[in-house]
Amino acid sequence: MPRLSLRRAPLAVALVSALAGPAHADDAGGVQATTLDRVEVTGQALPNDGRASGATALDVSIQQTPAAVTVVGRDLLDARDVRSTAEALRAVPGLDAVAPPGNGNAVSYRGFSGSQVSQLFNGIDVRYATIAARPVDAWIYERVEAVGGASTFLHGAGAVGGSINYVTRVADLDEDRAEAKAGYASHDSMLLAAGGNRVLDDGRQAVRGDISWSDSDGWVDRNDRESLTSALSWAARLGGRVTHTLALEYQKEDSARVYWGTPALLDDGRLRVLPGSETRNYNVGDGYYKQQVLWARSMLDWQLSGRSRLRNTVYHYDALRDYRNVECYRYNDDLSAVIRSCGLLQRHDQQVYGNRLDWRWDGELGGRASQWAAGLDLNYNRQTRFPQSLSGDLDVVPVDASTPGRYFDFPGAAQRFVPQRTNRVRGQALFVENLTALGERWSLMSALRQEWIQLDLENHQAAGASNPARHSHHYRALTGRLALDYAFAPGFNAYLQLATAADPPSGVLSTASYSAVRDFDLTTGRQAELGAKSRSADGRYWGTLAVYDLVRENLSTPDPDRAGDTLPVGQQSGTGVELTFGLRPVQGLTVEGNLGWVDASLDDFHENVGGVPVSRAGNTPRNTPEKVANLWVEHAFAPGWSAGVDLRAVSARYADNANTIRSAGYALYGANLKWQWSPRTTVTLRARNLADRTWIAYANNANMVYLGEPRSLEFSVHTRF
Repeated sequence: MPRLSLRRAPLAVALVSALAGPAHADDAGGVQATTLDRVEVTGQALPNDGRASGATALDVSIQQTPAAVTVVGRDLLDARDVRSTAEALRAVPGLDAVAPPGNGNAVSYRGFSGSQVSQLFNGIDVRYATIAARPVDAWIYERVEAVGGASTFLHGAGAVGGSINYVTRVADLDEDRAEAKAGYASHDSMLLAAGGNRVLDDGRQAVRGDISWSDSDGWVDRNDRESLTSALSWAARLGGRVTHTLALEYQKEDSARVYWGTPALLDDGRLRVLPGSETRNYNVGDGYYKQQVLWARSMLDWQLSGRSRLRNTVYHYDALRDYRNVECYRYNDDLSAVIRSCGLLQRHDQQVYGNRLDWRWDGELGGRASQWAAGLDLNYNRQTRFPQSLSGDLDVVPVDASTPGRYFDFPGAAQRFVPQRTNRVRGQALFVENLTALGERWSLMSALRQEWIQLDLENHQAAGASNPARHSHHYRALTGRLALDYAFAPGFNAYLQLATAADPPSGVLSTASYSAVRDFDLTTGRQAELGAKSRSADGRYWGTLAVYDLVRENLSTPDPDRAGDTLPVGQQSGTGVELTFGLRPVQGLTVEGNLGWVDASLDDFHENVGGVPVSRAGNTPRNTPEKVANLWVEHAFAPGWSAGVDLRAVSARYADNANTIRSAGYALYGANLKWQWSPRTTVTLRARNLADRTWIAYANNANMVYLGEPRSLEFSVHTRF
């Protein structure tokens, strides 16, 4: 597909303008209008309205759910022109998400990160969030849900620091709808997206399709990226009470000469980059990252009676990811050249199969209103990795190098995939939830999940004592939640929640090596949370507050007395506060924001330094910000016109567990101007990082940082039919 150059930018502008043209002509009846129709902006649904399927299997609103739950709905995704799943997470208080290519959404949440924060797709955990949750275009998603803190009892092992659920749009039997969006932005970035729902057979069937294509030259040198995400679903009413939905998703991403980071200097314990180096790319000229992902789900919904409902989901996930890059860079002594290392040719081949059955019943318990949900989870996860690494320093290139060589120029590099290890993870779980009214204002929510996991490792390379040919281990985990909610008044609830979690001792089970898991049991987590949710009767003011204390125990840590040995005795904790708020003080003005503060600590943890265990007790985990804040202000200043500003601030973070190296905090400003061309069409001009700040999104190590995007401008047209 030909790439769009800056010289052809007018063509892109014409394309997005043409997208809105038909809708405008229809509304105007083919007559040139002299004035625009007045459009009343009513705003999006309040965050504590509706329900979150990722927070409970019960039919309970977010307002009545005794937990810190954030839902970023489709209206909000559109209003903020959210481009990717990573950007959607900025609406979650206290959460920081970045996406270095070797990670998925690298999330820090309540002082925990990596596999300690589960990332689910339609409630399904593929047990590989550190890679599988790599940001994709947000167009195909209906909403993104987040639950703060220990939540293993909802979806399985993991989720000590929290869980995130990406929910895809699917066909519904309610009404026809269609929409499209086109955009052109800095760095020759282009977006074309469309979607629609069509009701057939007098409301007995419906089909829905969504597709999004994006292409960009990237803001660093020659980092071209092309992405396609699509979803297709068919819903059919099989009888008066039975509905079946078949849903398919396909994602393809192709990123050439991937940006892995920028060489950094260390000044008085702080990381910085040389002026002029911000957009340089030191990856090899033929470096790349590619992924193809296929989802298939068969969902049956049977309304057994007015009080009872049965749902079953059969699913399959298939992903293939390929890497070929040189990933590490550091300056030489006189800063005249860059030393490159960490050559890696890698393939990840993963398949997941599973079935989730749940039953819900509304009734009474002891004469009081009570809801029950119970079910069974069965899943099988298989992944084989094919790493081929090039050890040591590979070469030295000039600082101003524009095309620094090819991967296969290095000795030992070859285009072959040799399997290293296959991990097979089998899981079974039984779960139950209950919500019982204890009185007019009090209610009690409880949950239990019993999980059984079998891990089988098959080593395809030379076996030894530290890397046997085969290894099997069985895990059991019982986790749960007990939460009390009190409704002071309509729209004002307070709650106290106690919850537990379980997590692999190190890394993720779908890729774990023998040395990472050995015969250790799962780690355990526990959380106490006190919170409140409030909104005014007219919906003009709302807010949530959560105070929590979260502890993870029995994590793997080097034995302080025996170098080379590992013990499951470590401990990590996070204590913090999260706040969200929104207000509409006058007609046309909306202010929304969130704030998170956490005191994250490695309470009992040792780190190997040159083969010697060194205590990091009391230190802050690396790349974990203490404070994260977001603010959005929108003002409809004239009929059909609105303008807005946004702010994101993240505090300084440590680049190492020794807490000797820091990366600076940052504050980013954005702005937008919107014109309601017609009642169905919106034209938006949006600026991100308006001050064009150079900011460190993630600290790789003492020699290298991953920078965030510089200033960019985006012009888009979004129309609905």
